[in-house]
Amino acid sequence: MQSGVSGWYARLDRCLSDRPTQVEIWLNAWENSLRNHQPIAAILPKDWPTLPANLLTDPGHVLDHLLARHDAESDGRSPRGAHPTPPRLADAVIASELHETLTRPKAPVKSTSMQINNLPPGFRQHIEQLNLPQHSQENEVDDEAEMGAVTNGTRTLSGVPLPIADTACGGGLFHARVIRRHAEAHEDGNPQTKIDDTKALLSSFQIIDIDNLVVASTRRRLLLEAIRFNLVCLEGEREGCLTRSEAEQILEDSVKQGDTLQGEWPWPTPPKLVVTNPPWLRIKDRFRGMENGSQLRKELGEQLRSIGDENGPRFSTMRGNVNLYRLFIERSLQILEVGGRLRLIAPDSLLREQSSHPLRQLLVEKHGWSDVWAVEEANHLFPGMTQGVVVLGITAKQSLDALVVRGPISRSDLGRDNGGLSNRVPSFEMETQRWKNWARGTWAIPRLPRDRIERKHTLKILDRLAKLPRLGDDDHYLATNGHCVRVRVGEIDQTSHVKKIDTWVKGRRNRPFIRGVHFCEDEDGSIFIRHPAFRTDIPSRANERQLAMWIGESNQRYGVRIACQAIVNAHQDRRLRWAVISDGCVLGNSVNHIELHPDIKQFLIEKHGSLETALHWLCGLLNENSLDEWARAWSANNNVNNYELEMLPLAIEVAPEIGTVRV
Repeated sequence: MQSGVSGWYARLDRCLSDRPTQVEIWLNAWENSLRNHQPIAAILPKDWPTLPANLLTDPGHVLDHLLARHDAESDGRSPRGAHPTPPRLADAVIASELHETLTRPKAPVKSTSMQINNLPPGFRQHIEQLNLPQHSQENEVDDEAEMGAVTNGTRTLSGVPLPIADTACGGGLFHARVIRRHAEAHEDGNPQTKIDDTKALLSSFQIIDIDNLVVASTRRRLLLEAIRFNLVCLEGEREGCLTRSEAEQILEDSVKQGDTLQGEWPWPTPPKLVVTNPPWLRIKDRFRGMENGSQLRKELGEQLRSIGDENGPRFSTMRGNVNLYRLFIERSLQILEVGGRLRLIAPDSLLREQSSHPLRQLLVEKHGWSDVWAVEEANHLFPGMTQGVVVLGITAKQSLDALVVRGPISRSDLGRDNGGLSNRVPSFEMETQRWKNWARGTWAIPRLPRDRIERKHTLKILDRLAKLPRLGDDDHYLATNGHCVRVRVGEIDQTSHVKKIDTWVKGRRNRPFIRGVHFCEDEDGSIFIRHPAFRTDIPSRANERQLAMWIGESNQRYGVRIACQAIVNAHQDRRLRWAVISDGCVLGNSVNHIELHPDIKQFLIEKHGSLETALHWLCGLLNENSLDEWARAWSANNNVNNYELEMLPLAIEVAPEIGTVRV
């Protein structure tokens, strides 16, 4: 969101804090602007903050923001972190699933005026060998079959699959954009055909949300959108338009209050298409800040786990730290008809994080996972949020042969035509056996560069390293007497022990406190710890001196060890920075470290003479560039997770003839 717009909602909260009243006033102003042909800004109450120009063009987007802030507050979260679906992304997602419109005559196929006999002999001979029929490369549409689908109620003349559902509507953005596309398709068409097709469209909406305010607002928003685009009359009757009372009655049945996850689907006909952006919210973060939040979270988890039937639990992927969007994916696939399509927006961590493995396995083995749109981080698609975004395309209850990953995608690649994406976007087909070897059957999907040469280089590294043993495997070179290498997070939680961490002061009795910020890289690419305990060139006000001294208890558990920064900047050149940490240092929880069993330490001492020498040798291997490339490809987010490090492919070959070790 551009500056000037982002603060408008906060200023509105200061002059009117009641969210339902805000929504009601906005919807009334929107309707009055349609009735009186005046800008909304001229109708809003005088005590409201001045409406920025960027918010004048799409009243529905303002409603989306207000409802997103309401939703955040209902969960106990800050409204500042509320991000509604951007209309540009919604348009692209919808375009990817629409059929060809049947409301306009097809444009005649352009034929070339060049005759084959006019071509040079070599070209003419080649074309004759191909023996291509004229226009064979055109995508032909079976008009008779498509018109039959319209008659059967499985699509509209404007190209919308029916029924079309949203399992967590949050304001009805997707269906509002469908209404716009539908109106454009019927522009200048037959008035009665337009009425019939509009009635079929609105009657086949299946929109549900758990919040009554959202449901009421969505009904009215869709009505106003239909009025805005001349599909419904604001008052009276008009040629080519449904009456307001008829549209309101249809929307009363098409938009319902209910719990998608715990309740039954309230429509008898299963949807053919579900388009949704469900809540990106972990159960542990639900009800945060509420007085009885802990009890409410516990009850919600127990309720979701208890739902099931004779076929088993409703949510087979509900394991670990559950995020609600995963449950919405599984539930949406359950309610879809066989062969129905799901288009869903989610955080891109779904593609790689360990806790989403059961969900990915479900999509691969029980359904037809066909599409992945990987949207780049920090692309300003969701204002103020750097989290990467993924759009999934899945065919319910049917298997498909191939999964195509498209991306990385930038904001400028999204459009309303050509399937929603620019033809500049690179694509990659995940060949099953290669994919399985890369991810060891977890069906994780790597990040791939957009540049063709860089992508080819990354793929070579993935193919080569995937064959190697992983650092934490029980058959790895370092595993000794059944003990494997393990990775742990730093021993001190910085938030809980803030009073025991201080600015570094020379001369005091203290212990170095190591944070992620202390891991640095010199011009030659060597990694080192930049901490005032070890360096004298650090300015007094530098960040490395802040929170750099541990003044708590001194019971020392660890000696010299290898550590890696655990929280990284997504745009820095390296993801992994390994360094040997001296004896006596304390690690914060923004640092991971390798935990070696005494048997492994003894093994390394025998091979290298001392533990510190062995750790410096191992650290050099871990900082190898190809390992860092591997880690970037499989990173789920800006946290370097323990399991990510334990799964690093690191082969160490022993040369028996000279008794040395090499990589």
